[in-house]
Amino acid sequence: MKIDKIYLPVIMFATLAIGFFLGGIFIKAPAATVVNEKNETKQKLNRLIDFIDSEYVDNVNTDSIVDQTVTGILEKLDPHSIYIARNEAQHESELMQGNFVGIGVNFFIEKDTVIIINPIAGSPSEKAGIKAGDRLLYADSNKLFGKKINSDKLYKVIKGEPESKVKLTVFRKSENKKYQFDIIRNTIPVKSVDIAVMLNKKTGYIKINRFAETTYREFQKGLVQLIKKDANSLILDLRDNSGGYMEEAIKIIDEFLPEKKLIVFTKNKKGKIEKTFATANGVFEKGKIEVLINENSASASEIIAGAIQDNDRGLIIGRRSFGKGLVQREMNFKDGSSVRLTVARYYTPTGRSIQKSYKNGVDDYMNDFMQRYHNGELYAKDSIKIADTLKFKTPKGRIVYGGGGIVPDVFVPIESTKGNEVVPLLMQSGIVMNFVFKTIDKDRKTFEKLNFSQLFQKIHTSDIYFELFKKHVHESDAFIDLENNKGYVKKYLTAEFSRQLLDENYYYLVTLKDDPMIREALSQ
Repeated sequence: MKIDKIYLPVIMFATLAIGFFLGGIFIKAPAATVVNEKNETKQKLNRLIDFIDSEYVDNVNTDSIVDQTVTGILEKLDPHSIYIARNEAQHESELMQGNFVGIGVNFFIEKDTVIIINPIAGSPSEKAGIKAGDRLLYADSNKLFGKKINSDKLYKVIKGEPESKVKLTVFRKSENKKYQFDIIRNTIPVKSVDIAVMLNKKTGYIKINRFAETTYREFQKGLVQLIKKDANSLILDLRDNSGGYMEEAIKIIDEFLPEKKLIVFTKNKKGKIEKTFATANGVFEKGKIEVLINENSASASEIIAGAIQDNDRGLIIGRRSFGKGLVQREMNFKDGSSVRLTVARYYTPTGRSIQKSYKNGVDDYMNDFMQRYHNGELYAKDSIKIADTLKFKTPKGRIVYGGGGIVPDVFVPIESTKGNEVVPLLMQSGIVMNFVFKTIDKDRKTFEKLNFSQLFQKIHTSDIYFELFKKHVHESDAFIDLENNKGYVKKYLTAEFSRQLLDENYYYLVTLKDDPMIREALSQ
């Protein structure tokens, strides 16, 4: 990730981008999907490509034309039917499988250099001796620095088959030395459950970032650990979770609902309805449950929130969710590309469809965040546009609404940053990671000696790093006034320093302490 400049539109929509690529609720496809081509109309595209290949005056990359054509066709259907090109398919597959085969490092690319932020705990890189701050020079004989280096080229040489070997040559700046490491590639987990931790003696907290093939296993492991620590209340954080596999969300919901309670139902173009009910296997059917959502909580996240709300099982806290009620199935082509095609709509237990309108096109659909910001919805519950004609009742008689997402039971406005709504997005962007890494890298030996208390004292109780960060932001051409939000900025700086120097859990230890939604959930 090269970070030279930060432009405000990029920051404003950074949190939305993942929702449209990963945000579909999709179900696992059969082993093979055969496309039936029976007539001349369906053959037109194939024949046109053949004509271009054989007769067109210039050489043309027909693969690229096909990709653009397929993408254009799908865009006419709905915002969530998408084409995944061959060069993107592997990355998408790894995200949804919950693992990949490689060496296990977090890195970014700046100018012409690949820089290790840190090796993943327990990975082949960590075991071999790779350290934070190392610069990658070579993988075997493949040069990993220079103007032509990019993430795609890097992945090709550091990923591989399980148990295959790669020789890495690195430059360790802190020692001004080169080192060589023989690393055996292995399976690296891609976590979808960020953290499972006790917030107090009785309340557990689990944050899920997406629904991949491993999500339920990760969640169950965390939940069992919290129950062993006497948790009888759980806060499930689905903020900014754009979705994934429907099956994983259903298995998680099953832990909370009694047997035979309706979780969700789907309806396809032929009117076929498939209902999914809870089983008797739930381990947290009696405990208190609260679900945190925001405007970027979509699809599978909304299935969970809807099932909890419609069964009167717990409280939904936060802001109106994204509003995606379509189900996709992934279908593969022989060349390695695939399409995620909308094949059904899903409905919450009371019969609600929470899909927001896309009749005005993809651009309008994607600009929904800005529309919510401008109409005041992110700051006041009474600004939420509710479709009064889509009223539904829960078993206990509560009124809930269909159309346009899940409206929370308890509204929490977007965190106040004194008139500058860009600041929260800035503080969760790559510019913070880049600044913190560069600061540590200038005196790594000193920073690595600090424990959490010392680090907190150094970053949070002083203005030194706040002032340096302001300068860094301005040098990145992101002219944002941070002075009125000093405490907020210092909190996220402290969290990122803690993550890079200590552990991921320390990031949440800092950020959750004064989190408005957590505070609201604990007060209920």
